Amino acid sequence: MLIAQNIGFAIIAAIMIVGAIRVVTTSNVVHGALWLVVVLAGAAAQYVLLAAEFVAVTQVLVYIGAVMVLFLFGTMLTRSRIGRDSGLNNTYWKLGIPVALALFAAMAIALVDSFGSEKMPTDGAIVNTQQISDQIFGAYLLPFWALSFVLLAAVIGAIVLARKD
Repeated sequence: MLIAQNIGFAIIAAIMIVGAIRVVTTSNVVHGALWLVVVLAGAAAQYVLLAAEFVAVTQVLVYIGAVMVLFLFGTMLTRSRIGRDSGLNNTYWKLGIPVALALFAAMAIALVDSFGSEKMPTDGAIVNTQQISDQIFGAYLLPFWALSFVLLAAVIGAIVLARKD
């Protein structure tokens, strides 16, 4: 099973890397957003491989379902030109490549130095999806409803703003 998991991880990671590269290299904003959906779906698939189903479903609902739809609606409603425009191209992109590589190296060094070979301690308590749902719909039901009404108000406001008179 471990070998199959590693192969699945490698395939999903490769798809995510290709999607991430396409996000930043595509000239069409909508296509970039759709490639970002591929990357976020890959992250959800990685959570499934880690047996974290609740986090995977939350990833799909929140990021793919809500944030990307909001981004696409915002892009489509701004009525701005989409595509390559000479006024939007940055002339300092050659400087950005070594800066990005230096920042990546600094983050990698900080990550390796902070953990090293040390193992993260666990208390042994395993929280499953049933326990999370019991908390959300039990002790935290009122904040859950309040958040639901805030999101409903945002959706109604978006409909009112997008509606043509």
